[in-house]
Amino acid sequence: MPPMNVESFNLDHRAVIAPYVRVADVKVLPHGDTLTKYDIRFCQPNSEHLDMPAVHSIEHTFAECARNHSDEVVDFSPMGCQTGFYLLMAATPDVPATIELVARTFEDILNATAVPAANEVQCGWGANHSLEAAQSAVAAMLSKKDTWEEVMAQ
Repeated sequence: MPPMNVESFNLDHRAVIAPYVRVADVKVLPHGDTLTKYDIRFCQPNSEHLDMPAVHSIEHTFAECARNHSDEVVDFSPMGCQTGFYLLMAATPDVPATIELVARTFEDILNATAVPAANEVQCGWGANHSLEAAQSAVAAMLSKKDTWEEVMAQ
C-alpha cells in the first residue's frame, strides 16, 4: 500500500502485540518546540476493544490526573477503534519516562472514587461512563507493564 499521511495508517496492525506504549510521531514546530505523540495501546487490534463507557472514563480520568504528574501533557485522546489512546506530550521522545507517567496515572485511576467531570455540565455525554470498567481495563494493562516497550510480535 502507498504511504499515508497518518502514521498509524502505515502501521501493520496485524504485526503488533498489545498492550504497549510506543512513539507514534514526533513533530518539531517552527519555533523549535517538540511534540511527541504516543500510542498507548490497551487491546490487540482487530481482536478486542474497550467498551465506550470504559474509554470515556479512562479519557476523563487520565486527562485530569496525568497533569498532576507532568506539565508536558498536551492531550490524551481515545482512538476511534477503541483499542487505545494517543498521549500528546510537549517533549522529546522518552519512552521509559512516559511509561512511568502512564503507570502513575493508572494508579490514580485505580484509586479514584469518581470520574472527573462526568456530568451534564462538564461533559457532552455525562451518563456514558463506567469507573469500574475503566479500573478493570487499567488494571489489566498495568499488570503487563513489564512488556509495554515490546510493540511488534516476535
